[in-house]
Amino acid sequence: MNPALLVLALSSLATVAAQSHDHHDMGWVNGYRQSFNFQCPHGEVLVAVRSYFSETDGSDRLWTFECQPTPEGLGEPSDCWWDDINRAGMEWTSTCTRNGLVAGVQSKYFESVLDREWQFYCCYYKRRCPYSCMKTNDIPEYFREEAEMVIPSYGYFIRGAQTTFSGVLRDRQWKYILCRMTDFDCEFENL
Repeated sequence: MNPALLVLALSSLATVAAQSHDHHDMGWVNGYRQSFNFQCPHGEVLVAVRSYFSETDGSDRLWTFECQPTPEGLGEPSDCWWDDINRAGMEWTSTCTRNGLVAGVQSKYFESVLDREWQFYCCYYKRRCPYSCMKTNDIPEYFREEAEMVIPSYGYFIRGAQTTFSGVLRDRQWKYILCRMTDFDCEFENL
C-alpha cells in the first residue's frame, strides 16, 4: 500500500475518533442530579455549551462549557455578579443586566420536579453596549436530544437565554441570546 495513502487513512480515522460524540469523554462539569458552578477564567466569556440527556438518570443532562478570551478592544471586566435565578419547572428568560456578558453558569437539580434552577454569571465591560442581537434556534432542536451551541461567528457574545420546559418530557430547550458589542463607550445602562 502506498505510504502516503496509509498516512491519509490513519489521519482521517484519528479525526473521526476525535470528533466522536461519545458522551463519556466530554469533560462534563456535573454528574446526573448534581449541582454545578462553572465560571470562565477572568477576562473570558462563554462561547460553547454542550449537554447530553438521560431519562434513566432523573431526566437530567450532563453539561460542559467552553470559554474564550474577549477581544483586546473590549478591555477587562470591571465587575462580575450572579444574575437572576429561575425556578425549576418554569420557563425562564434571562439577559445579563448592565449590558453584561455570560461568563459562567450555575445550576441546582430538584428531584421533585426533575428539573434544574439556573443562574448566569455575568461580567460588565466598561460602558460597551450590545447591538445586532439575535436568538438561536431551539437547542436541542427536539427535547431529549444531545445539544450543542457554539458561537456562530467571532465578535458575538452570549448575553442570556430563553428556555422552555416540557412537564411531560421533563427536559428544556434553549434559545441563546447572542449580541455584538460596540467598539466605543456608550451611555446606555442596559439594553
